[in-house]
Amino acid sequence: MTEIRIGIVGYGKIAEDQHVPAIAGNPAFTLAAIASRHAHPDLGVPTFHDPDEMLRSVELDAVAICTPPGPRHAITQLCLSSGLHVLMEKPPCLTLGEVADLAARAKAVNRTLFATWHSRFNDTVEAAAKITHAEGVATMDIQWLEDVDTWHPGQDWIWERGGFGVFDPGINALSIATLLCPDPLLVRKSDLRMEKQGHQPEGVVLKLATGGVEEGIGARFEWRYRGTEQWTIDLTTKAGTKIALSKGGAVLRVNDGPERQALRGEYPGLYARFAELIAAGESDVDVAPLRVVADALLAGERVLA
Repeated sequence: MTEIRIGIVGYGKIAEDQHVPAIAGNPAFTLAAIASRHAHPDLGVPTFHDPDEMLRSVELDAVAICTPPGPRHAITQLCLSSGLHVLMEKPPCLTLGEVADLAARAKAVNRTLFATWHSRFNDTVEAAAKITHAEGVATMDIQWLEDVDTWHPGQDWIWERGGFGVFDPGINALSIATLLCPDPLLVRKSDLRMEKQGHQPEGVVLKLATGGVEEGIGARFEWRYRGTEQWTIDLTTKAGTKIALSKGGAVLRVNDGPERQALRGEYPGLYARFAELIAAGESDVDVAPLRVVADALLAGERVLA
């Protein structure tokens, strides 16, 4: 297959730490340009202030959009109309309607649209999903506890409209949970502790249901956690198998067996999937994690921190 010339739109921590190395490590892709309003290191490719300038100046086949979610609909629409395949960081857009519109546009122009959920791409998560889809889910406890100042230092957009607050990391847990559950994951109760400006939640407790199971399924998300950070999903299948995912899904333990470390990184797996989709002329636009967040916000009871 001809090497895919890819540009990055939005150059922040996730693009620097994950996207650039994953692109460099995948022979299907070559990094050809960057569009970003913020400073970035010299990567030996043309750089531009905005995506429109990049698209006018460089021949590309695909783009990875790594901006905050607010402008993604407009940027993706521009890229699709320019004939490019598009990979969107999570969460794909502000609303379910925006994602649906982009999926329809991608189909109309015969381009690949990939709404990514990077936490699903540990092979340990895939192994757990094979078990749960065969046996069902009886109980599930999600604990996603981290310190926002470690992961988003000085980034105020996370608390503004469209910033998602604690759901920015929490949606990673939901992306795993919705993959693990053979049936839709439903929100029964949502307690939202809002940050001081009242725009986005900094802490969330969810009571969830799936496959007729109404008790024993829930999640806790914290974004000002000052203890030892934790990203765990512990569940029991309807057949009694115990599954523990830790370190964001990178470590799997089944029953009392040994811990299994992920052999493949999230973003290398994500870009391998993007290359497969482009080669097959297909898209992958799963909105289940975003739908759970939307339901949690719609049904949530809010209190100020």
